[in-house]
Amino acid sequence: MSNIESQWPSENPRNIIVRMPNWLGDLVMATPILADLRHKWPDSKITAMCQSNVAPLLKSDPYIDEVFSYHRPSGWIHRGQHLAIIEKLRRGEYDLGILLTNSFSSAWWFWRGNVQNRIGYAANFRRFLMQKALSFPANRESQHLTLTYKMLLQSVGISVSDTVPKLYVTENEQNTAFDMLLRNGVDPSRQTLIGINPGAAYGSAKCWLPERFEEVTKRLLEDPKVAIVYFGDQAGAPLVNRICQNFPERVLNLAGKTSIRELMALMQKCAVILTNDSGPMHVAAALGVPLVALFGSTNPLKTGPLPKGKVIQHSVECSPCYKRVCPIDFRCMKKIEVDEVYQAIRQQLLHRE
Repeated sequence: MSNIESQWPSENPRNIIVRMPNWLGDLVMATPILADLRHKWPDSKITAMCQSNVAPLLKSDPYIDEVFSYHRPSGWIHRGQHLAIIEKLRRGEYDLGILLTNSFSSAWWFWRGNVQNRIGYAANFRRFLMQKALSFPANRESQHLTLTYKMLLQSVGISVSDTVPKLYVTENEQNTAFDMLLRNGVDPSRQTLIGINPGAAYGSAKCWLPERFEEVTKRLLEDPKVAIVYFGDQAGAPLVNRICQNFPERVLNLAGKTSIRELMALMQKCAVILTNDSGPMHVAAALGVPLVALFGSTNPLKTGPLPKGKVIQHSVECSPCYKRVCPIDFRCMKKIEVDEVYQAIRQQLLHRE
């Protein structure tokens, strides 16, 4: 590619820091950056900087040396919280900084923290805080977010690669997840375990109707070999509780009861996962779990599951709107029928077998 710059920085960086995205799914989609940097500079130290609520995702990632985890400051008035982050950056003595976030504060932290050779997209009036402030790609809205992240690395001589999002679960975590399921009456070695994630942290506009998740669950349970586990965070637990309240013991409700690492390990035990466009969707895809993903208000070209996953979406004139709550009649999600979702899950199971 002609726009690749191979002579900057002039020396191989010894100490690289990557400011990872804040949202669970966005962070997963950014993991190929860590692999690409390691392939380019195998002897450099690579630090991934991310908020503490999503930092556990990167545990056991073989491409990084350290996770710089921090609590998000509660506004600019809490000067001490910002200074603590800046001081930690200064102690790190980083000689290359990659900003995958577009906020002013992240660039300001790198600048105040004496991070050298700062690269990021020129958003939110922060161009003057970086040595390389790139314009967003012209087709940003019609290309995958992972590609948008990768295009930043062209500034340091790294071509756009074919690496895909990937997460890592330890053998001990897998064994713990298996034991957790057994304690709750589910045996994935004897039963076909299907995971369902009916929520989405961004907002209800991304969520299929609860009663349709309930109907699909009833259909799946017609197979006596099927067991189902529902996932969700604390905020989504009331929704999952309503869906699961009348189901038999073959439906396990773990909403609000798992850590991120436990969620990852449990997902790996599933034969297939049904999910809205959400952070857990990207987690499942990065773990290589077959999945069926339901899209309505968002664009799978931009945030679809990678490396693969069955996407169901019906074209409506107002989608993608990217709204948190549908202001009209929720037509994008209502067009997705129970039977087509059920059949898609069965097809995923057949491919797996």
